[in-house]
Amino acid sequence: MRTDETRRAALESRARLYALIREFFAARGVLEVETPILSVGANTEPNIASFATKFSGHVDSGARERWLRTSSEFAQKRLLAAGVGDNYELGRVFRDGEAGQRHNPEFTMLEWYRVGWDHRRLADEIIELVQAALALVGKRVTVRKIAYRDLFRDSLGIDPFASNEIELHAALGTVRVDPSGLSHDDWLDLLLTHRIQPEFPRDRITIVFDYPVTQCALAKIRPGDPPVAERFELYVGTQELANGYHELTDAAEQRARFVRDNARRRERGLPELPIDENFLSALEAGMPNCAGVALGVERLLMAMTGADDIRDVLAFAFAEA
Repeated sequence: MRTDETRRAALESRARLYALIREFFAARGVLEVETPILSVGANTEPNIASFATKFSGHVDSGARERWLRTSSEFAQKRLLAAGVGDNYELGRVFRDGEAGQRHNPEFTMLEWYRVGWDHRRLADEIIELVQAALALVGKRVTVRKIAYRDLFRDSLGIDPFASNEIELHAALGTVRVDPSGLSHDDWLDLLLTHRIQPEFPRDRITIVFDYPVTQCALAKIRPGDPPVAERFELYVGTQELANGYHELTDAAEQRARFVRDNARRRERGLPELPIDENFLSALEAGMPNCAGVALGVERLLMAMTGADDIRDVLAFAFAEA
């Protein structure tokens, strides 16, 4: 059980980190913004569960069903389309379904967007920020940048773009799973989380970039042999901290991806969710070429403090809220 002293120490670490973040972006001319927590549109991603609530006021005020944001992404992109320029938000987001050592349903996300940048340039900036945060507590880390394809080749001797599911299953080694219903991407995720990620050194930042197009999320796809999704993930030690994209700006393609998300939700027996039409309208009006990234603040605090449990960096965990 945490003492009052350890709780205060965690709060002080958070306050120091927030001050660093604001200084970091102020020095770079990136505007801090605040966007709505409740939205008429939901996150259609099948692997993310959203909280819903009902508005009881006058019907003229808008749709009654609202969704607590899982990210500030759509609203920040609407600001980009409105000409606001480089911006960041440091705010609370909400995801249903998981609470425990690694997850809290309510947590803090830092999300920022850089106009005219691609994912590789943005990866360099997030490395600077994470290194500065770790330096607050006297920690220094090395950095490794590696393409997704090369990571699998180096770690497991397989090509994630060309291997079949029998080869991917074999690469799991002693890890036992029920293979029924698993897709190619499911196998790749299992290999990453159970075979590759646990071997990342604790004192290293690892940046993995250029993912399979089937894992494009909201990223642009770069043609090639094979084509790749222009996205990256950042790890400190074995923990994933951030996910970034060279952002998709094509409204028709974005709508198609939302529709595919809902189709996958139906296949899994999950309810379809309302598409964020305000966001799509902003894309149709024109969003500038940009890169964006979302960083889990609690995960960064865990890396700073050496905590193995997210509850150690919260004022009150979900069970105590």
